[in-house]
Amino acid sequence: AAAHSPFTALCSLPRQILQEGVESSRRQLLIEAFVSAGRVDNITMVMGLHPQYLSSFWKTQYLLLRMDGPLPYHKRHYIAIMAAARHQCSYLVGLHMGEFLQVGGNPAWLQGLHCAPQKLRNLNEINKLLAHRPWLITKEHIEALLKTGENSWSLAELVQALVLLTHYHSLASFVFGCGI
Repeated sequence: AAAHSPFTALCSLPRQILQEGVESSRRQLLIEAFVSAGRVDNITMVMGLHPQYLSSFWKTQYLLLRMDGPLPYHKRHYIAIMAAARHQCSYLVGLHMGEFLQVGGNPAWLQGLHCAPQKLRNLNEINKLLAHRPWLITKEHIEALLKTGENSWSLAELVQALVLLTHYHSLASFVFGCGI
């Protein structure tokens, strides 16, 4: 009888209000995902269990893929594909292949790295090192990408490319860790 006293019900009220607030926040985030992308992907569904984390993740994704920056949108998605493919993360590869095509990427590039422009192919070595042995990266790796020439990277482009590579290496681990 004591478990159903008015005092017990009153003490559990803040927990119920907090839970309803979390559910409302989660619901709102999932609605926003659907409205912005036309669907709710599996990463969003899993991260939706932690609304604050999902909100931060979306802000990061938006900044990396959609805000102003030195790299064109299709190259950003191709770099995401390169990073995810390094880990054989077919979920992320498939997701970004669609995005790559949607923003005007050349479908021929999707047949393999050998079909992409040399400038993107030049990222392959640093992509491999970042994915598996980042402690082996030296200033010579960076200098080789920045050297003057037709296929060289500007410093701003390279910084954005490296941030994209590391972000998608981490996201591939999240995808695998959650069983997505």
